[in-house]
Formats: sequence, structure tokens, C-alpha cells
Amino acid sequence: MRHLSAEMLAAGPEPVDPITSAGSAQLGIAVLVGIAVIVLLITRFKLHAFLALTIGSLALGAAASAPLDKVIESFSAGLGDTVSGVGVLIALGAILGKLLADSGGADQIVDTILARAGKRSMPWAMALIAGIIGLPLFFEVGIVLLIPVVLLVAKRGNYSLMRIGIPALAGLSVMHGLVPPHPGPLAAIDAIGANLGVTLAFGVLVGIPTLVIAGPLFGRIAGRWVDTEPPEGLIPQRPSEDLDKRPSFGATLTTVLLPVVLMLAKALSDIVIDDADNHVQRVLDVIGSPMIALLVAVIVGMFTLGRAAGFGKDRITKTVEKSLLPIAGILLIVGAGGGFKQTLIDIGVGEMILDFSKDWSIPTLLLAWLIAVAIRLATGSATVATISAAGLVAPLAADMGTAEAALLVLAVGAGSLFFSHVNDAGFWLVKEYFGMDVGQTVKTWSLMETIISVVSLIFLLLLSLVV
Repeated sequence: MRHLSAEMLAAGPEPVDPITSAGSAQLGIAVLVGIAVIVLLITRFKLHAFLALTIGSLALGAAASAPLDKVIESFSAGLGDTVSGVGVLIALGAILGKLLADSGGADQIVDTILARAGKRSMPWAMALIAGIIGLPLFFEVGIVLLIPVVLLVAKRGNYSLMRIGIPALAGLSVMHGLVPPHPGPLAAIDAIGANLGVTLAFGVLVGIPTLVIAGPLFGRIAGRWVDTEPPEGLIPQRPSEDLDKRPSFGATLTTVLLPVVLMLAKALSDIVIDDADNHVQRVLDVIGSPMIALLVAVIVGMFTLGRAAGFGKDRITKTVEKSLLPIAGILLIVGAGGGFKQTLIDIGVGEMILDFSKDWSIPTLLLAWLIAVAIRLATGSATVATISAAGLVAPLAADMGTAEAALLVLAVGAGSLFFSHVNDAGFWLVKEYFGMDVGQTVKTWSLMETIISVVSLIFLLLLSLVV
């Protein structure tokens, strides 16, 4: 998952003993078995993804000769951690999205965007919006904030959902992997001892062309490959005709950006103040946490969106209730994805990759990228990949200059984004929100993540030739 605090990430993962004594060959086979079972159950037997992920986790543990009770504990812990972290964010985001839609606020944003952006420039506008909003946001928060706008723009403007959605997803993902103050890059900066300002500058320099290629340009191709309609329950509907007014564009935009501003303020205070005893930073640490920032936005939205549209208390209550119904299935699927990921980690797959990588003799930037890629593919966790790879290559940065160390951090971040698939909870989040099947999600989301990872590595290697 991608929602852990910077402090937790900087501390690194707690060393734990694997729940099985299986060798590397058996673990490799177990990973293939677990993934194959999940894909087969979903694609061939049309089993619900929640059940497929649960069964796949058990198959993974059995193939690795892990005790069944330990496998169940790992899966349950991963599911619980994922739902407790991401579930609240998804729920709050769904409430804010429903208020945005029912009050007419989403219509106000969409109408303004459609009026000012032409058909050709719309994917670029979405990439820019996602990049700006995604700068301080965790990936899941950015998705739940942008989904109502993306779906409405696609529907109202008669755009391909992929042409609009891929640039938005790319904007969020590039920011997450390459640009501090996201927790992943911050953890790598701390482990490697890089300069934050230089890393930020290089991250933006590499991130912009990467976003252009993986967002609007790839979105045009993805739109030809996949033509899908999002689930009906997730499409924001026009507000009832009995509404005499709707929120202004300024009030709506302010409400949507409020959690962004709060989280950005916290991130900046961590950089500028960096004093745990400072009262200002302590306040910002609270109100800038994702859950509180979204909660504040929801409460504010009840007035700036609901009340502004003439909603009474009963109407606002009904809106909140209706917003939570469509996301129940999403929460279970995303949670099960987290459970499968945790099972992979607990049987020792991450450590297996780290042990293999010690004998690789290749250029440092490519080594850092490959280590992060291998851990990402095996565990599905960008966080685990970033922390583990940064810790492994940190000794190599001892004799590096400022620029080289910053590039090493970004190589780790780029590798951590490579090919999201069925063991990544984010894969299921995107799949459900965009109404795709597994194959379509691989051809769009997974390939987009791979393009971001590979293209950013290429730019980093080119940059290393001149700095």
C-alpha cells in the first residue's frame, strides 16, 4: 500500500522471520502458483475477485509449505491493515464525491472545464490537474477526489474514459513515485542520505516528460484498446431538477482542493520546521493527515456544497448514506489484495529478492531500479520496494556526489512503480473504479505503470550523463 506515514517509512520495515522455511526455488514456484490461481479463477471461472484473492493467498501459502494458520493470520493482517488505512479514505472520498455530484458542484467544474478546454487539450488538462492535485496526496486519496470529475468529463464531453482516465492516473502515479514530499521518495532520501531539494528538482525534471508520454500520449493508444463503461453506481448523476441553485465554481474548487492544501501544508512543515515539539507542526501533523484532511473537507462540503444547493439536514444525511453503498465491494477487493500482498511478504519473497540482488554486477542506477522492480513484482507493494531497495543500495551512495545520490533515490522510486498486477491493491482499486476486467486493467493501468517506470529510468540515465 501507499498510505503509510513518512515516519514509519523512514524507519524501514521491521525484520521478521518468514512463516515458512521453503527455499528460493519453492518460493518462486509458490508465487507463480498463487498468481495463476487468482487469474484463472477470475478470468476462466468468473469468480468474484474477493474470493479469488482469498483462495489465491491460501494456494500461495500451501505451495510455499507454510502452516495454514500462519497463512490465514498473514492474509487477515494484510486485509485489516489495508482496509483500516485505505478504507476510511475511500469512504470519505466517496462521501465528498457524492456531495460534489448531488449538489451540482461536479457539474459546475465539468462545465467550466469543457467550456475552456477543447477536445484535443482535455487529456492534457486532466494530466495537469492530476499532477498538481497529486503532488501532496497519497495515490488512493487522489483517485477518490478525481474520480467524480473524470467520470463526468468523460460522460458529458463524450470522451473515451481511457483518454481522460489514463492521464489522470499517470499524473498521480508519477508524483507518488518520483517527487517528494511523498513518503516513498522521502524514505529513500533518508536511507540514501540524498539532498531533498536536488531530488525534488530532478524528480520534477524527469516527471514532466514521463507524464506526457505515459499520460496523454499513451492514453490515446489505451483508448483504442479498451472501450469500457464505469459501473453505474459510481457514475455521478445530474442533481435533481428541483434544485434552484448550485455551488459556485470557486466554492466547489476550494472544497475539492482543501485536503490537498492541508496535506501540502503538513509536508512543507516537515521540511521547513522539522521540529516535533513545534506547536505549529504538531497542529499541521494532525490536520494534514489524509484521514483528517478528507474529514475536514467532507464537513466543509456539507456547507459549501450541500447547503449552497439548498440541501436540508435530511437530504445531506441521505446523500451520505447513498455514497457508501457502491464502495462495499471495492473495499473488500482492495482489502483482499492487501492480504495477498502481506502473505507474499510474510513467506519471505521480499528477502529472497534482496538475497539474489547482492550478486548482481551492473551500473548502480540500473541495479537500484532492478532491485525495486523485482520486489515490486513479487510483493505488489511500492512501499516495500522503495524501502528495501533504498536500504540495499544505500552503502553505494557513500562516495557519491549530491546529484548522483538524488538520481539513485529516483531510480528506486521509478522501479517501485513497475507493472502493477494482481498482488497490488491499487490494481483492484483502478479496476473497480473504471469498470474494467482483469485483462483490460493489465492493458491500461499495468502497462501505464510500466511505461512510467521505464521511461523515467531512461531519462534518469540520460540525466546522469550530464550532471
